[in-house]
Amino acid sequence: MPGAAVTSEAAVTPQGAEASRAAVVPQAPGVPEAAVPPVPHPLPEGAPPLPGTPPVVAGAVGAASPPPRRVLRAVARWTAAALAFGVLGTGTAFGIASLERTDVPGLATEGDGRWDYPELSLPALPAGSPQPFSPGNPGEIHHADLRELLLPAPAGAKPDKKLTGGWISTETFLDAYREQNRRSVAQLLKDTAPRHIAARGWTMPDGTTSRVYLVRFNSTAFASRMVDDLNVGSSAGTPLARTDTTDLDPTWGSANDIENLSSFVFTEQAPFGAEHVRQAYTLAGDTLALVVHERPGKRETARIPFQQTLILQNQLLA
Repeated sequence: MPGAAVTSEAAVTPQGAEASRAAVVPQAPGVPEAAVPPVPHPLPEGAPPLPGTPPVVAGAVGAASPPPRRVLRAVARWTAAALAFGVLGTGTAFGIASLERTDVPGLATEGDGRWDYPELSLPALPAGSPQPFSPGNPGEIHHADLRELLLPAPAGAKPDKKLTGGWISTETFLDAYREQNRRSVAQLLKDTAPRHIAARGWTMPDGTTSRVYLVRFNSTAFASRMVDDLNVGSSAGTPLARTDTTDLDPTWGSANDIENLSSFVFTEQAPFGAEHVRQAYTLAGDTLALVVHERPGKRETARIPFQQTLILQNQLLA
């Protein structure tokens, strides 16, 4: 600080310093400084004054600058204040750095509604089998067990007794669609002849029901044909059960897409019925994924956990 850098010598003018050395004499403790007047050195009688030496006037030294002791006391006070503020500032910075973000006023961040999924890991591949989108796998075939590519349920979920993460029948998969459309979807499955269908479902404490279906075909051509025959693209195509008007979800951006996969994301528009549904199809090589979130009541199904579920499932397939 500016006050802390000043010394007693720098606090006086050159003339004052010279006068101080010439006039200030030691004094006994307890005697006021103003009680001792400055005493000039006597000059020989008739001698001219010394050049450059101003005449000594009583009280001039005190008027030019404060006495050294007063300056030292002021410097000491400034130094103590600087140290106190320095310690306080350091302690405050350390205290903030050691707090959690949510403990610091103004820096707290509310939860965005994401679900607590377990740490994900890819299943082991059979010996000598390539990854689905590697250069050595032009057919984009998933050689891993399809059941192990299903996204696990998040913390707090109540498992679906029918969709347990294992293989399911064609009839169980058809339950995802409106009853009046199941026959046509069954014919599509017959024409494309999927190899396996696996599914997992769960219900969260807020009532949101999640279902994830993975359908593996004999080739990418059959998987692509299934998407086309369901009329999935600019629209959701063949309606799912308990849905009304479903359109493309404008909140899903290209930044959420994963290389080599094609996702078609939809949300039910108001006014909707007794529940709100979000759904998405993902074409991943020889496998087609269907992710559905459904919430009863008049509130919409939460967008963030739905997109989180879809992204994580896509990562497992990629």
